[in-house]
Amino acid sequence: MNTQLKAEFEYYIAHQDEFVKKYDGKFVVIKDEMVLGAFDDELTAITITQKAHKVGTFLVQKVSAGTDAYSQRFHSRVSF
Repeated sequence: MNTQLKAEFEYYIAHQDEFVKKYDGKFVVIKDEMVLGAFDDELTAITITQKAHKVGTFLVQKVSAGTDAYSQRFHSRVSF
């Protein structure tokens, strides 16, 4: 993760429960620990937000309960 966006991600984690109640299933844009907007899809969130803010200065996060929206799992067919 971009270390510049660490504060925004931590803000999301700290407020995740309230975001789920308000924005469940949406993609929120967070900058400077503020929600700039909520969108139906990630591409729209980025496209609209980059008109006013430089890419890399804001976080786009899918809102959902639990850790699935921000956890990644990688599978490999390599065997040892």
